[in-house]
Amino acid sequence: MFNLARYFSTLSFALILLAAGGLSLLYRELSLHQMRELAEGRNVAMAQVFENALHSSLERLLVSSVGRDAQFLRQAGEVGGMRDSVVALMHDTAVVKVKIYSRQGVTIFSTDPTQIGESRLGKASFRSAMNGVVASELTHRDTMETFAGRRIEVDVLSTYIPIFGAEPMIDGVFELYQDVTPFMAQLRRSLWLVMAGVLAVCATLYLMQYLVVRRAQRILKEQEGRIKAARDTLELQVEARTEELKRANRQLQGEIVVRRQAESKLNYLAYHDPLTGLANRRGFIERLEQSLREAADKQRRLAVLFIDLDQFKQVNDSLGHGVGDDLLVAVAARLAEHVPLIDMLARLGGDEFICLMEGVHSEADAALLAEEINGAFTASFRLGDHELFLSASVGISLFPGDGQSVLELLRNADTAMYSAKAVGRAQYHFYTPEMTRAAQERIRLENLLHGALELGEISVHFQPQIDADSRQLVGAEALLRWQCARLGTVDPGCFIPLAEDSGDIIGLGNWALRESCRQLMEWQQDGFDLPQVSVNISVKQLERPGFVENLAAILKETGIEPSRLKLEITESVVMVIADACQLLERLCRLGVTLALDDFGTGYSSLSYLKLLPVHQLKIDRSFVTGIGSNSGDEAIIETVMALARSLGFEVLAEGVENAVQAEFLAGLGCHQFQGFLYGEALAAREFSAQWQVAA
Repeated sequence: MFNLARYFSTLSFALILLAAGGLSLLYRELSLHQMRELAEGRNVAMAQVFENALHSSLERLLVSSVGRDAQFLRQAGEVGGMRDSVVALMHDTAVVKVKIYSRQGVTIFSTDPTQIGESRLGKASFRSAMNGVVASELTHRDTMETFAGRRIEVDVLSTYIPIFGAEPMIDGVFELYQDVTPFMAQLRRSLWLVMAGVLAVCATLYLMQYLVVRRAQRILKEQEGRIKAARDTLELQVEARTEELKRANRQLQGEIVVRRQAESKLNYLAYHDPLTGLANRRGFIERLEQSLREAADKQRRLAVLFIDLDQFKQVNDSLGHGVGDDLLVAVAARLAEHVPLIDMLARLGGDEFICLMEGVHSEADAALLAEEINGAFTASFRLGDHELFLSASVGISLFPGDGQSVLELLRNADTAMYSAKAVGRAQYHFYTPEMTRAAQERIRLENLLHGALELGEISVHFQPQIDADSRQLVGAEALLRWQCARLGTVDPGCFIPLAEDSGDIIGLGNWALRESCRQLMEWQQDGFDLPQVSVNISVKQLERPGFVENLAAILKETGIEPSRLKLEITESVVMVIADACQLLERLCRLGVTLALDDFGTGYSSLSYLKLLPVHQLKIDRSFVTGIGSNSGDEAIIETVMALARSLGFEVLAEGVENAVQAEFLAGLGCHQFQGFLYGEALAAREFSAQWQVAA
């Protein structure tokens, strides 16, 4: 029979010792902490007394000590006078030594003159004080030199205190040594008394419980005999019945096993993502509902963090969905293994993950988790022969401030994620009510844009492109403008990215392409012969099957000569579109001109550039703006010009707004200019009226 008394006595004795030791250590740490705070407060007060009493001498000493050696500092007149004043102030206090350090960590004053000139620059406490934080150290000294003579076996609390100057900056650091030996002695005595009291109480409890357990064991032993007899009889009956059941169960055993396996698999799939093994949306929502109830009952906070991988679509498009799936599995494993603050991690679908953090005390807790999530993407992901670098955008919503229900928290975290993504990659953002209003405004703007073309609110404006040598009109760039009946004029920088995200850019882009070609031919019939028109082409347009065929149909429909049409593409086409070079070659075979827009701001790669069948590079306005004021921008432009000459490309500079920029670019051999110096974008009728007269 299990010997309850013996096991109880052994276990209880061990627990009593652990409890006594733990309580004693806790008492010691609390007492030490309280003593350190009190002593540190006295040191800070004394430092203020010294600083007030010796303000003038201290200021002269800090100024005169800059760049001086130890010998000079020991012989300085202020040192001797200050030492007498400091000793007088230290009299009848617990302070036994005072030091003053310069900003460079050099001891410029000490009640022990032999220590003047020593450096404490590498000491952590000194650096803390230079950052404006008071720092203290508790040490035991076998011997110590003080202003009153040598002391032995002394406990000392040294405190580093910043010295603030007239301006909000730190001129130096005080170090005050306080004798806390009496406090430490009292602490040791109190500790022994506490330990003795705890042991006495625990021993009394142990004895009383031991007597109860011994009585219980005797009762159990008497019961054991009666139970054993009844058990023997019951075992015989059970054995006979078991044999009958075994025969029946063997027939059903196979069916039961199959059914249980199927139920287990279905239950797993109902709550888990089959690719990563993480919880799925349903599993996360049920866990979040339970956590919300518990948090509401206990008045606690929790955080929901929405995680979206940056640039994941490029991995799928360039390396295939197989590598993309492997990357998602690797991301899930890294988040689960290296971000311990996550209480639950789930995959919602695609490249979207979501996690739950319970017991949140402040926004700082959720921010720390977001930083850990971003930190998990610092190292690359190695998948076979591929080494991939990835980042994530994180949106955070907090219960109860940002929502009371699962739907609200998920929606608001998703909204915050889009705000983080708008700031840049590898960022996180907390939800604010303004985000919902911005999202609603975005939806409203998207709905209005969706019907703007049919309502005739979209128009094409034209900005002139000028020859650098003759300063004659050689072309124009077609730019979309939106005059909304409800909103008025909408900036292109607002509605063009929106059209890109919503997919409306495909319809708008094709319309702009056809309208630009049609307008060019109409001008020709009216006697205004514009040499060439440039039209921006979105990557989404190029991604669509049949773009080349659609362009050929537009050229045939409008009757424009292909060489008079210039298509402007961005460098991102190389990263997004498979076989980009082949696609551009097909466009060139139609006879149109290709220009690389915003050159230098995207995924510039010389290995791709020399293969692309482009005719013109467009220097981005961000570099042109720096001409005359930023040598870095000028150097970039010079490099682009040299590169263009070596590859035989024509160069057009955007954003030319003054004669200084034009002369600089012309001196480097730039071929064409575009910018406000030569005219802003105008409606078709105004453009032809202005430039037909000029021609």
